Amino acid sequence: MKAAEAPFRLDDYTPPSFRIDTVNLDVRLDKSATRVAARLAVRPEPGAPSTLELIGDELQFSGLKLDGVVLPPNRFTVTPSLLTVIDVPTGPFTLEIETTIDPSANTKLMGLYRSSGTYCTQCEAEGFRRITYFLDRPDILAVYTTRIEASKDEAPILLGNGNPAGQGFIPGTNRHYAIWHDPFPKPSYLFALVAGDLGSIHDNFTTQSGRTVDLRIYCEHGKEARCLYAMDALKRSMRWDETAFGLEYDLNVFNIVAVSDFNMGAMENKGLNVFNDKYVLADPNTATDIDYANVEGVIAHEYFHNWTGNRITCRDWFQLCLKEGLTVFRDQEFSSDMRSRPVKRIADVRTLQARQFPEDGGPLAHPVRPEIYHEISNFYTPTVYEKGAEVVRMLKTILGEDAFRQGLDLYFTRHDGDAATIEDFLACFQDAAGADLRQFKLWYSQAGTPQVTAKGQYDAANQRYRLTLAQSLSPTPGQPVKRPMHIPIRFGLIGPNGGDIGYASASGSRVAGDVIHLTEASQTVVFDGVTSRPVPSLLRGFSAPARLAIDISAEDLLFQVRADSDPFNRWQAAQTLAMRNLVAGSAARGPRAAPADPALVDALGGVLDDDRLEPAFRAQVLQLPSEADVAREIGENVDPDAIATSRRQLRQAIVASLGPKLLAIHSALAAEGGFTPDAANAGRRSLRNTILDLMVASGSRAAIGAAVWQFETADNMTDRLGALAALCHAALPERKAALDMFHDAYRHDPLVLDKWLTLEASVPSPETLDRVKALLAHPSFAVSNPNRVRALIGSFSSANQTQFNRLDGAGYDFLAHFVLDLDQRNPQTAARLLVAFRSWRSLEPGRRFKAEQALQRIAATSRLSPDTRDIVTRTLA
Repeated sequence: MKAAEAPFRLDDYTPPSFRIDTVNLDVRLDKSATRVAARLAVRPEPGAPSTLELIGDELQFSGLKLDGVVLPPNRFTVTPSLLTVIDVPTGPFTLEIETTIDPSANTKLMGLYRSSGTYCTQCEAEGFRRITYFLDRPDILAVYTTRIEASKDEAPILLGNGNPAGQGFIPGTNRHYAIWHDPFPKPSYLFALVAGDLGSIHDNFTTQSGRTVDLRIYCEHGKEARCLYAMDALKRSMRWDETAFGLEYDLNVFNIVAVSDFNMGAMENKGLNVFNDKYVLADPNTATDIDYANVEGVIAHEYFHNWTGNRITCRDWFQLCLKEGLTVFRDQEFSSDMRSRPVKRIADVRTLQARQFPEDGGPLAHPVRPEIYHEISNFYTPTVYEKGAEVVRMLKTILGEDAFRQGLDLYFTRHDGDAATIEDFLACFQDAAGADLRQFKLWYSQAGTPQVTAKGQYDAANQRYRLTLAQSLSPTPGQPVKRPMHIPIRFGLIGPNGGDIGYASASGSRVAGDVIHLTEASQTVVFDGVTSRPVPSLLRGFSAPARLAIDISAEDLLFQVRADSDPFNRWQAAQTLAMRNLVAGSAARGPRAAPADPALVDALGGVLDDDRLEPAFRAQVLQLPSEADVAREIGENVDPDAIATSRRQLRQAIVASLGPKLLAIHSALAAEGGFTPDAANAGRRSLRNTILDLMVASGSRAAIGAAVWQFETADNMTDRLGALAALCHAALPERKAALDMFHDAYRHDPLVLDKWLTLEASVPSPETLDRVKALLAHPSFAVSNPNRVRALIGSFSSANQTQFNRLDGAGYDFLAHFVLDLDQRNPQTAARLLVAFRSWRSLEPGRRFKAEQALQRIAATSRLSPDTRDIVTRTLA
């Protein structure tokens, strides 16, 4: 076994020497001394060594038997992290291991722990080793049977993986037990149990083959009604997966449990999904439209893992994108079908560009399939998830919908019950479609965001349009030299009257339908029979996760906003106009409001006037690039204060030009019906609140009054929070009374108070850092709860660009101090907070020096967890 400090490398993978065919667990729950008895059916592979090593993590060893016989001390060695059994049989044998663990003291929230009195588990990626000694690797697939025993008073509900297989009482005690059996072999990271005093809602689902599945969602008592939307989303997910992919659920029950202390969003344990409660609980008074969409998407994501992750899992953790990227793609497709496909696509790309592009461009860059890691928990990243989904989407674009579906069908058939690799996945598409995907595979192995440059030239005399495309990929850590990728560029040529114009032929490069396949460093496509000068519309639908650099005039961009048949590129053209204005304003750093580019105002006004466009789409167009977006575009010597000033000035100039139009639309939207969470009504609220935020930022007293009125009279959380956010984002004095009122109204609801903490932390005011420090002692904040930490500290460091990046370095010092304290309690959450430093090298010299000092102070600390040391070391490299 590798030493803990040694890196793990993809090239070092070797198949396991031992298999574990069945796992029988007897878990006797106790707050501080839970006893776990594990009976493992072990099967040595041919040529296996005579010594078996099982991994643990902070375990208390209690006993060991081999084939029913207690082993003498000379037959094994044991530490809290390793059990070594000496001279094991060459044929199958049974190992019985007893451990004792303290769930109440488990602040890492990995393995078995307690959340608000409920016992629950989190085993991905390496938490099962905190329950018992095991071959804790994803290619060990076993059938699990779990007996859970607990006090009836403390835990009347006992849940495990699979189907219920028995229950009863312990005579003469107040304890009871339940037995759960999962017939499908699974890796240890998918093990789960939950025990506690929980409320629930119940429903059922009839599969396409006619089986009835019992559905239950468990939560804290009194919150059952807030689970109804999640149940509806679950049933829609189950039906959609049958319709879209032919995939049917395979157990008799499906349980979801919402817990309040959780490091992640949710976990897809077979038949027993454990969720962070923020992705389950929703009602109009406590959840925004974004919350409803997140509940829908995360419920779907974890359910879809039943096939892409559970029935087919990963051979090793380097293949993490095989389950996560593929499942993100599937949940994006589901949400697109449930809501607006164009708006969902824009929202997904916004997320990719805000979270993954900076990762690709900084010291934490890594391929979609990493080739080396120190701590796997640090690779649950936007690259693996969001970029991984984009790679799957490109595969669909390259092959076409029918061939893509055939490849997926073959994958599900060929690898059901397997621990698979990226090579296995791609081989299915190659075999089904007869495609050569060797170059495409570079998307999995090369880090970084490709840049595509485009230059067009129109020859009116010969009715010929020449389009030259080039690709480049900058060096990233460990990869100084890159090879050309296969980049599918969906395109159209827009004619002078709007809409795409045709052409007689295309030559000189690979063109198939509406896709140009860019496979060389540079390619030229010659379109003949083009009757007028076209405006090129490239990367339609964001057909590849690349940056597009094209020399295009403001007039042509304005024309795209008005006429492009591709909604994504209409939005992108408006964003490009706004970005040009914001970058120029950031460089100018003038004290006065700069005039808005007339082309940009025309573009925004035209979109607002177009009633044929969905309100949600118009809201997306109206939302300017964020401060972080602008910083990423500038790339070096970034001054966050200058960017904030430029953005504020542009917003003021837009309102000065479009104020009456904005006010009229806001008023008209306010007059429309009550709250329902459907996409159409959510879109109207999105446009209304986007307009309000823009108007309030202009400083208009009428707009500020409208925001206060909306906050005080709103009948739903979306409008209430939208008004409060507008006051906070503009750092207006009116925010203070509103924030206090909001806190008082929801002081007993932790999830809503997370929204309050987030807004407090995001106010772009010099007093915010002191306010954040004071809130650390507030009764509503708990450092032991990851949601509270992310809401307050995560929001300050990732969303408040000016105050985190203060000139005096106080924001960096605060985060460094907090991370060092949190690292002793919850290393995973501490390490993830450090990602806020990922772009420190792009800052101007003064801030850059302060940020480096803070990082060096963390790195110099001797008692760092492996999680945090990994992130800080790579960030400084």
